[in-house]
Amino acid sequence: MKKISAAQSTLILSLLHSGLSEAKIQKKTGHSLSTISIEEKVENAVQAAKIISNMNSQTISATTLRRKLKGFGWKAVVKKKCPQLKPRHRQARLQFAERYKEWTMEDWKKVVWSDENKINRLGSDRKRYVWKQVGESLSDRLVEGTVKFGGGNLMLWGCMGWEGIGYACRIEGKMDGEFYELILGDELMDSLEYWDKDVGDIIFQQDNDPKHTCKRAKKWFQD
Repeated sequence: MKKISAAQSTLILSLLHSGLSEAKIQKKTGHSLSTISIEEKVENAVQAAKIISNMNSQTISATTLRRKLKGFGWKAVVKKKCPQLKPRHRQARLQFAERYKEWTMEDWKKVVWSDENKINRLGSDRKRYVWKQVGESLSDRLVEGTVKFGGGNLMLWGCMGWEGIGYACRIEGKMDGEFYELILGDELMDSLEYWDKDVGDIIFQQDNDPKHTCKRAKKWFQD
């Protein structure tokens, strides 16, 4: 494998970041596809420094790489979290998009969307950011208040359709197939009545949570 410098490594990373294909980067830099492929898997400066040092048998610091990456306009960010998708998941999503790409507005108006959701009584689980000046002392603007008691959260099942939101149900304790069957018979059916719709007028959406697809729920839908 051809030796690669810190500058060359950051150039490859920058080109990958810009969206160029491996083949175009190979033509532009003269490095092999195997080298470019390794660089594509790098997540941070420490990993890149280790790979380059192994290639060249000489130590290159992560600090040097960080400086060069910043020079190319890069910045360090927290990796976003999302469900890990396997090839079969990606294929299923593609099939879903292709199956419904011709649907009209009238088709989508028939869908009743549903899911469970956690609602915090106070604040959010997410980090909140605020701008502050260097050396600025603490103030109410810079502090997120917390409480020792009285917080907690609510778990709710809810649904919505073209006409608006439907009835919701508070979930206390563990939600299982039996509880879900009660929700379908009460809150869902009450929502349809509120919207002046019949079961034949709608397409009901739910995800593949085990309680949604259990035998009890399937039997309720069939009935």
